[in-house]
Amino acid sequence: CTEMKKPITTIIFVLFSILFGGCSAGCDHTQERRAGQSDVIALACDPIPVVRVGFIGLGMRGIGAVERFMYLDSVEVVALCDLEAENLARSQAVLREKTRPEAAEYMGPEDWKRLCERPDIDLVYISTDWLSHTPMAVYAMEQGKHVAVEVPAAVTVEECWKLVDTAEKTRRHCMMLENCVYDFFELTTLNMARQGLFGDILHVEGAYIHDLDAWDYYQDSWRLKFNRDHRGDVYATHGLGPACQLLDIHRGDKMNCLVAMDTRSVNGLKLAREKLGAEEFANADHTTTLIKTEKGRTILLEHNVYTPRPYSRMYQLTGTKGFANKYPVQGYAFNPDQLADSGVPDHENLNAHRFVSKEVREALMARYKDPIVLDIEAKAREVGGHGGMDFIMDYRLVYCLQHGLPLDQDVYDAAEWSCIGALTAMSLEHNSVPVAVPDFTRGDWNKTDGYRHAMLVQ
Repeated sequence: CTEMKKPITTIIFVLFSILFGGCSAGCDHTQERRAGQSDVIALACDPIPVVRVGFIGLGMRGIGAVERFMYLDSVEVVALCDLEAENLARSQAVLREKTRPEAAEYMGPEDWKRLCERPDIDLVYISTDWLSHTPMAVYAMEQGKHVAVEVPAAVTVEECWKLVDTAEKTRRHCMMLENCVYDFFELTTLNMARQGLFGDILHVEGAYIHDLDAWDYYQDSWRLKFNRDHRGDVYATHGLGPACQLLDIHRGDKMNCLVAMDTRSVNGLKLAREKLGAEEFANADHTTTLIKTEKGRTILLEHNVYTPRPYSRMYQLTGTKGFANKYPVQGYAFNPDQLADSGVPDHENLNAHRFVSKEVREALMARYKDPIVLDIEAKAREVGGHGGMDFIMDYRLVYCLQHGLPLDQDVYDAAEWSCIGALTAMSLEHNSVPVAVPDFTRGDWNKTDGYRHAMLVQ
């Protein structure tokens, strides 16, 4: 590294890294569980036959959620909250179009609290700016509500612990709305991995590479201002979520430490200078992160929302017996004998040095299609939302609440995936020193054997 802004601190951190097994001991913010609390791993609550929902935030993401909920059975939209009257009116129009009753409206800066306090709401669905996610989610759980909150669920390690502690104390669900784990390729590949098709998974990759052109759509430029003020991978969950499910994170493995490196800011600074009059910009044009797990596996993450590149979440899996890749080309590679009993055509002519043919790939994806996709694929593609994955996310959330099942994503997922922004900033500010990842389960990361979607019929 050429950057030497904090040499003394860096030397101390490096010494800690050597002494304590490769991660900076000072950055492991794992906290003791408070008296009277217990973990919420595989939390199952009483079934809610009709899920009554209050939506906070009706802008870019929020109104899309209201629209998707019109296609779900046994849900009621009870209340709507936003800072803009126009957004409330648009959402009410969605309800009228589907002949649903008008919802109660809340519009003041603190009116979201009144929504959370309503006794006739089961689920609070939060689609606001990142800085308000944790305060709203915590307050909603304290009012006895289950919470679905947009990504990232928190922006500091302290906020991550607030979410965990509140969920454990109130015994309420807190699901981060990470939609990319529900894309069709990811679900199918996850099902293949669960059935051992790739052997032992050694390495996974994920990213958010998206040359954003929608900065002006965020109210008061909140997203650009956040990036101006925060270094690190501030939007890691789209790439990290699918990777963690493949590795059974806190379901048999855990993330131990990370190292981050970044470039200087060129396009980001130029953008902020034009739109905000900024002379400094904390977020790099490109940030790269490496994570090591307890079981000796690795995760590579990338973040870039500033430079011209084709959209990519990378999504790559390296196993002892197979390989999967989504961007820029979807494909699988296997040793020929790995597919001997798979029933796919022409398996004996496979070569591990190249992707299987389109015919073989399609046969594999048909055979290993996830049960969730079998159940809802046609409707998801019809309703849409990033090609259908948003609808599958909402469908699964409501399905699990209605049947009293553990949610697909729990509060520990929300904390683990959201903390990456703050932890990568720590690493970068100290010349890319290793930083420990907190164990938000407080030792219960090996309590569950593998990641599974809860279903009525297993």
